[in-house]
Amino acid sequence: MLFSVKSPILGFEQVSKMDLEKIDEIFMRLRNADDIAPTFTLVNPFALRAYEFDIPMGLQVLLNLDSAQNILIANIMVIQTPLQESTINFLAPLVFNFDHQLMAQVVLDSTKYPHYRISEKIANFYRAPQEQVEPEECP
Repeated sequence: MLFSVKSPILGFEQVSKMDLEKIDEIFMRLRNADDIAPTFTLVNPFALRAYEFDIPMGLQVLLNLDSAQNILIANIMVIQTPLQESTINFLAPLVFNFDHQLMAQVVLDSTKYPHYRISEKIANFYRAPQEQVEPEECP
């Protein structure tokens, strides 16, 4: 689904439209709709941990959240190999208003939210399903 960026993603201020694609119940992909870059892997923080924060009033107005019924919160994840080394930014969540196709990044004050970090390993919260290994047959 295509979203208008109402408050920029840090470091990508020129991006005005992003396309969100669901991968599964936990992971999503967010791509610049007008160019090759940037592309982000997003994660549903509520599937990993207790997570709550206040959205500043200015962003609530920009995103038209007062009348929104379908809101999604997601966090940017930096993919590493192995996956357990990947990190999540819990201090700068993305807020999506599906009703009006608007999105913005909220930058949280680390002094107000000291239990969230800018780079936390996913291994602290999520265990990837193990590949099934077929037992070897005995001769």
